[in-house]
Amino acid sequence: MMKSASAATLFVLLMQGPALSQDTSIQFGGLAQDTSLPVEVASDELQVSQTDGSAVFLGNVLVTQGEMKLSADRLEVIYGSGEGGSGDIEELRASGGVTLVNGAEAAESRDAIYNIDAGSVVMTGDVVLTQGPNALSSNQLTIDLKSGTGTLQGRVRTIFQTGTR
Repeated sequence: MMKSASAATLFVLLMQGPALSQDTSIQFGGLAQDTSLPVEVASDELQVSQTDGSAVFLGNVLVTQGEMKLSADRLEVIYGSGEGGSGDIEELRASGGVTLVNGAEAAESRDAIYNIDAGSVVMTGDVVLTQGPNALSSNQLTIDLKSGTGTLQGRVRTIFQTGTR
C-alpha cells in the first residue's frame, strides 16, 4: 500500500512541472498546413482604402486555407512592399473571438496574427487549445503550420483526460 501511495505522489509531482510550466512545446499534427494554398476570406463587410492600401474585413469573418479555418470579428490584411507597389499579403491580423480549427484540434484567443510567408500563427489573450478531450490554456500560443508544432507561453495550464476507471 505504501509503495502505491509513493508512486502516486511521485507521478503527481512529476506531472505538475510540465502542466504548469511557463513555456510548453506540443505537437500539433492536426494543425500542420500547406501555406502555399490559396486563402479565402468571407465577411459581412469589407473596408478598402486606396490611400494606404489597407483592407479590413468586419463581422462574421471566416478565413479558409485548405482544411484550416480561422474565424473572428475583425480581420486586417497587411500587405508587403512588393515591386511596383503591389505587394503580396504579408500578414492577416484577426481580433475579437478568434477561433482556429484544423481537424480535431481547435484554439481560441482574443487576437491572432497569421504570417503567411513564415507559416506561423501567433495567438494571444486567454488562449485555450483543445486536442480531442484534452485542454491547454496559456497567454500565448505560437503555431508553426509547416511542421505542425506549437509553443504555449506564459502561465500554461493543462487538463489531460486519463480515461475511465
